[in-house]
Amino acid sequence: MNKLLLLLSLATFSTACTAQSEKPLTAGTWRATVKTAGGELPFGLDIQPGADKQTFTVHAVNGKERLPMDAATYRNDTLRIPMSLFESEIIARVEGKTMRGIWRRRRTGNEYQSIPFEAQHGLNYRFTPDGRAASVDLTGKWATTFRSTTGTDTTAAVGVFEQQGNTITGTFLTPTGDYRYLAGNVVGDSLLLSCFDGSHLFLFKAKAGRGPNRTLTGTFNSGPTYAETWTARFDPNASLPDPALLTFVKPGQKFSFSFPDPANKLVSLTDDRFKGKVTVVQILGSWCPNCMDETNFLSPWYQKNRSRGVEVVGLAFEKSAVMAESGPRIQRMKERFGIQYPVLLAGTNDKVEAAKALPALNRVVAFPTTIILDKKGQVRHIHTGFSGPGTGVYYDQFVDEFNGLITKLLAE
Repeated sequence: MNKLLLLLSLATFSTACTAQSEKPLTAGTWRATVKTAGGELPFGLDIQPGADKQTFTVHAVNGKERLPMDAATYRNDTLRIPMSLFESEIIARVEGKTMRGIWRRRRTGNEYQSIPFEAQHGLNYRFTPDGRAASVDLTGKWATTFRSTTGTDTTAAVGVFEQQGNTITGTFLTPTGDYRYLAGNVVGDSLLLSCFDGSHLFLFKAKAGRGPNRTLTGTFNSGPTYAETWTARFDPNASLPDPALLTFVKPGQKFSFSFPDPANKLVSLTDDRFKGKVTVVQILGSWCPNCMDETNFLSPWYQKNRSRGVEVVGLAFEKSAVMAESGPRIQRMKERFGIQYPVLLAGTNDKVEAAKALPALNRVVAFPTTIILDKKGQVRHIHTGFSGPGTGVYYDQFVDEFNGLITKLLAE
């Protein structure tokens, strides 16, 4: 009986391998889409065989960004692309040069949010496959206001775009961060932009107004269902509040913390490793793409500069304050970005709760927030939000100012 079962198993395995070898996964560029309330949201996928010949290397492509996913597997004509950092994945059945399936993300427990996914091999356009000309050039800065569907909540932003022909890239900067790499097309007088990073699904649509006053009016969809409206006015001088003035240490208070790392070792600002050193405190979350951008800067920066007498520590505010649940997420993030500084579990990803965990601060406005202390442990600068590499010159400006301040504090 055991021999029969073994033979049947081997036969099944052989058939599966044969089926897979008859329908290999085609490597290269795929144009992918997911369904949202605002319509089809496109993005690029670059799929290549892995070095181990058993998995595939996958990058999500948004304009200049090539965002690495986790190693993908292909079994029985089904491709599975995990994004463990965001607890999401793409699962799709491959039929030649087409794949169809779902993108799903874990919400709580075994509850998942999922939406339809589809991709076509060999297509590299974003929204429009033809050479339809743009009738407007949207290059430049736009003073923008986002409004909730009720119209009661508004967010000020600055749109920054670069357009070549009918291809456009850029992002929106807000007081709490940016919308990362956006890519799309201008078709006639219509603006179409999108981004997929494994966590956030952004879709922007707008119409350009006619006449001398250059305006945009449109909709913004995030994820499967969330929606806002937005308006913008061309303004080369558009700006946001100074990110250094939004969060501060309360008068008479001294900034401090004491939180556990994933090994449950308590780490405090009074520890010897921070004494007499310039210290960068990163308020972040493993779920936060803007925090991911900042970590992608800070991790190699720390490796290069730690010998100068600087330290970095991350305070992670996660979906759960239970170490058994959030510790593995923090560890995955450390491994993903090669983080060599401690990252501690500080609480849940609620700004009010974060402010309670750090009572010396007037408030926590955004994830991430960066706090820089001098050698005496005094807070010298707090930067709310993060302008990532998708913001171009704004990211370069942040890096220059950050390095300049660290050099100044080290010289004191």
